[in-house]
Amino acid sequence: MSRGTAGPLTVVIALGTAQTIAWASSYYLPAILAAPIASDLGLAPTYVFGALSGALVISGLLGPRVGHAIDTFGGRSLLAVSNLVFAAGLLLLSMAYGVAVLIAAWIMLGIGMGMGLYEAAFATLARIYGANARRTITGITLIAGFASTLGWPLTTWLATEYGWRAACQLWAVIHIGLALPLNLALPRAAPLQQEAGPSTGASQQPGGQSETFAMILLAYMFAAASFVSSGVSAILPTMLVAFGATPAQALLAGALVGPAQVGARLLEAGWLGRFHPLLSARLAMLMNPIGVLALVAGGPLLAPVFTVLYGAGNGIITIARGTLPLALFGPVGFGRRVGMISLPSRATGAFAPLALGLMVEHLGSSALWIGALASVSAFLALLLLRGNQTA
Repeated sequence: MSRGTAGPLTVVIALGTAQTIAWASSYYLPAILAAPIASDLGLAPTYVFGALSGALVISGLLGPRVGHAIDTFGGRSLLAVSNLVFAAGLLLLSMAYGVAVLIAAWIMLGIGMGMGLYEAAFATLARIYGANARRTITGITLIAGFASTLGWPLTTWLATEYGWRAACQLWAVIHIGLALPLNLALPRAAPLQQEAGPSTGASQQPGGQSETFAMILLAYMFAAASFVSSGVSAILPTMLVAFGATPAQALLAGALVGPAQVGARLLEAGWLGRFHPLLSARLAMLMNPIGVLALVAGGPLLAPVFTVLYGAGNGIITIARGTLPLALFGPVGFGRRVGMISLPSRATGAFAPLALGLMVEHLGSSALWIGALASVSAFLALLLLRGNQTA
């Protein structure tokens, strides 16, 4: 398929669907399958979540190399290969009867995650559309934002009806039968020379700052955001209960996170899309601290306010992982930059659930303030970044 035969909407639907499958069958898999896998193998569920943490670290380490490959060759073929790697990892996981194969399977899945999740998808879109990739980046996050909403019930049903091994095997079949053709249907990237010059609407140097300094600020901001997102998401109901909410209140409030993420992404696709992504990112990093203040002021009754603000901030920051580097640096070398920027965030995301879990155990509701302070520090880092205020 040539670059011109698929419109942006077709690309968004195809890549968004493929991303939904990739996230549902990797990052979101242990939430449902950790208990049955651990029970079958005679292990504690912690081993499965630890394997996921290791996979996240592997994916982060691969990020810069994957990004450079996409910058050079485009991402269509690499995303297609990621489906084969995901399928191999899932099949290997389905054959695990001990710790060694379990670890080997998650190493394979970590490689697939490094090749096939958001950063690779964003870089692929930057190679196809250049500086005009912002809307398509937002579009695929709108679709893939339902990965847990769709993936968790499907995985639960498969595991209940056929067992966790069959669930892994069917996800592998979905990668080969659906996600692989969708990624292969993506347009080919334009030749590098067509993207070599400055692009309209993208600042190659953020307000005169050195690229290294700007990338350090971005890396810190996304690492702090990932710490809050991964940590709070993993223990949200427990944290709200520690703050005084009943289990029913905590579950009801937690259920609002997903809709809030989607709503915020729709806002980014509409009104906020008229402004520089720095504005969106700064607003997003303030939402979690404001939510914590509301929870402290109003108690458990305002838990829904906290979760809506927290979810909205997460929704926008996910988009900013692609749109902010694109707006600050332009499309040339985008994949390598995003890979380098995302490396610390993979590490903090892998470490956060354990860290915040221990904080809740020993500090109780005060752990919420740790997340709020991390978000404030990320906001301050964004204030140091300069960029044109119109994208």
